[in-house]
Amino acid sequence: MSTEFNFQEQYPAEVSEARLREIFAGVMQRVYGWMSLGLLLTTIVAFITLSSEMVLRLVLGNMLVFWGLVIAELVLVVSVNRAINRLSSGVGLALFFLYSALSGVTLSVIFLAYGLGTILLAFGTTTLIFIILTVVGLTTKEDLTKWGPILFVGLLGIILASVLNFFFASAALDWIVTYVGILIFLGLIVYDSNLIKKMTFATVLQGNGSQEVLNGIAVMGALRLYLDFINLFLRLLRVLGRRR
Repeated sequence: MSTEFNFQEQYPAEVSEARLREIFAGVMQRVYGWMSLGLLLTTIVAFITLSSEMVLRLVLGNMLVFWGLVIAELVLVVSVNRAINRLSSGVGLALFFLYSALSGVTLSVIFLAYGLGTILLAFGTTTLIFIILTVVGLTTKEDLTKWGPILFVGLLGIILASVLNFFFASAALDWIVTYVGILIFLGLIVYDSNLIKKMTFATVLQGNGSQEVLNGIAVMGALRLYLDFINLFLRLLRVLGRRR
């Protein structure tokens, strides 16, 4: 089934195809801009964390603190999603940047586990794949709705497997989770990119395209694509990298 809209049958008379695509371009500019700022903030905080021996000892030397930060990140992800519907987009954006900063603290450990060249290779590979797949998601004529439940179940599966492997420490299971995770997040990049487009189009069609609502969609999109990017990067780093 095609996801292309029939402008003559579905669009209100006052919304032209050109105007809709202009609105959508504005949303995507904010999505990519905020996502890029989130990644930049994560990187800056990671380097600040690495430069402070006291912070490193506090975060990496105390598992309670480390897992407390991880739990705080999960709470923030849920909060951002709720903020889109219940709070202002500004609050949602602030929570997104707070999440990005916390991620920088927890992800600083990769600079201790991998060489800088390996990290840059993984980041560059992730960026190239991300660009290609977002273009696919934004231009495809296929209906990707059915992908949602499949990808969600797959995501829950790798999370559960990762938790179990924390106790079993199976190298084989670890690699299975890594490669399956790569496939899941490749699919999520395409799906989430397409979802942002569908949500924007549907919102404008329904006459709810206020700046606040569109900003909310952009915050949601920035968070989803940020998470997709980071998770794909970490798994590619696992594959490409050699631990020190």
